[in-house]
Amino acid sequence: MLSIEPAALTERETYKFLIGSVVPRPIAFVTTLNGETINAAPFSYFNVVASEPPLVSLSIQRKNGMMKDTARNILTTNELVIHIVDESNVSDVNETAANLEADESELDRTTFTVQASDVIATPGVKEAKIRFECVLHHHLPIEQDEKTTADFFIARVVRFHIQRDLYEVGRIDASRLLPVGRMAGSIYSKLGELFDLERPK
Repeated sequence: MLSIEPAALTERETYKFLIGSVVPRPIAFVTTLNGETINAAPFSYFNVVASEPPLVSLSIQRKNGMMKDTARNILTTNELVIHIVDESNVSDVNETAANLEADESELDRTTFTVQASDVIATPGVKEAKIRFECVLHHHLPIEQDEKTTADFFIARVVRFHIQRDLYEVGRIDASRLLPVGRMAGSIYSKLGELFDLERPK
């Protein structure tokens, strides 16, 4: 087996090793507010933290030490909406990965419809089968060699929204959700075959 010392890799080599190994990764499609502008972007450093209270994590990498619009907006408003990416919306979500100015809305590149939130001021998009209205719970800057390389957020869900036919007897039907995961490069993954495996007692 090949053994690699992380310090021997460049940042890009480390990035490629991680995103090629930790797969598939769920994708958070995030909307935030910058004044009157709705910024939108996908992030695949995303997961669940806790269910009591309902917490999710989101890590947003910086570019040359500069904070991305989404991260800056979260810190300014303490709000965000996270949408689950699925087969029906992944193409539009991909369009929002474009590098635009902070006062330009990535949603203008899509067919998404803006949807007002119930609890927070930040809107979401109507077409997502699942979306979470969230408030900022905790922010942790990630530092390396005295420079900040990423912003790690823990967000608390204050309202769940789900397409009605996906939710039965308190469970979400993944075969109807059809979630999409992120692999390395420009590769995505679909749900694939599911199987049961009982946990030992």
